[in-house]
Amino acid sequence: QVDLVESGGGSVQVGGSLRLSCEVSGNTAGFYCMGWFRQAPGEGREAVALFDGADDATYYADSVKGRFTVSKRDAKNLLLQMNTLQVQDTAMYYCAARRGFCSWGLPLTEFTYWGQGTQVTVGV
Repeated sequence: QVDLVESGGGSVQVGGSLRLSCEVSGNTAGFYCMGWFRQAPGEGREAVALFDGADDATYYADSVKGRFTVSKRDAKNLLLQMNTLQVQDTAMYYCAARRGFCSWGLPLTEFTYWGQGTQVTVGV
């Protein structure tokens, strides 16, 4: 059994910051690719940032470059530091993982494991 649990979401002012965490439990062998995705109401789910455990490379959506930073705190925790938050960042944020290689553009269906999400609301 593999579980991903996100935390750190909430409401924040425009221009503020939040840090999301993804804690992984269970068999994490081969979890070389992990990432953050988000979905706003009425919109499709999109990739925000990826972390490649093979070489520690990171990838970001153009909309968050320079503002978001994905990192690995330890073997079982993935972080997403979000700065200068905008109203457009409001969404449900999900952590996901897959066993295998990592590359930007991988279809969402290639990520086998998903958390239940944590809500981020900007503009309070």
